[in-house]
Amino acid sequence: MYKRVLDHLPSLETSFFLLGPRQVGKSTLLKHLFPDAVWVDLLKSDEFARYSKNPHYLREELVLKKPEWVIIDEVQKVPQLLNEVHYLIENANIKFGLCGSSARKLRQNYVNLLGGRAIRYELFGLVSEELKKDFELEKILNHGYLPKHINSKRIHQMLEAYVSDYLKNEVAFEGLTRNLQTFSTFLDVAALSDTELINFSNIARECGVSSHSVKEYFQILEDTLIGKRLLAYTKSPKRRVVRSPKFYFNDVGVVNFLSKRRNIQIGSPLFGKAFENWVF
Repeated sequence: MYKRVLDHLPSLETSFFLLGPRQVGKSTLLKHLFPDAVWVDLLKSDEFARYSKNPHYLREELVLKKPEWVIIDEVQKVPQLLNEVHYLIENANIKFGLCGSSARKLRQNYVNLLGGRAIRYELFGLVSEELKKDFELEKILNHGYLPKHINSKRIHQMLEAYVSDYLKNEVAFEGLTRNLQTFSTFLDVAALSDTELINFSNIARECGVSSHSVKEYFQILEDTLIGKRLLAYTKSPKRRVVRSPKFYFNDVGVVNFLSKRRNIQIGSPLFGKAFENWVF
């Protein structure tokens, strides 16, 4: 296991959200840092069904146990639990680590975000400080930053499974869009725009949808922590400012797979784009 820079969570005096895309190591990190915590894993079908139907079970169980820390994995799957978490923080002095791979459901109306009672952290792929001796720039820019992918000898198959899992479990299962096939096409086109200024009209034309739909698709990518927009600098009074944002995927390996890049070599234009993604 790589030692993560974000290793001070057990010393916190307050609860926290830990958000990040799938397979960046959130659960592994929390299991290492909180070995004695009570663990609620909403990826397990039985726990998901039980707490979805009866969120109050969490309060009833934990009031009796009174643990110091409770970790809830994939908390966005049952956002109603946050009302119970709020109660337990206030009345039972229990601290929570709330882990998730999507902020979309947590941003919906009427979801209890704990009113400042939990600090928000984000975890992404490995950085050079964490890789140390394993850091090889050319390999990183070909494989991406996810811990399981760094040294994989079957990186193409790993990335194919990752993208398929994202479309199936994040987008389809959560009902984030009605047309999965169109969103899949958008994902391919968006990957070609990684590190570039976003042209919503061109992308909409390629996907056969409206610019409004494309903007909503980009928002899905941000909400599920697959990528981020970089807004244009707008405070220069002396020259015309480009106002279109750029978009960066949070893992260059995903970009490589979707845009069908193979064996990026130092000195090539694609290496420059991949390197810009790494710097971001």
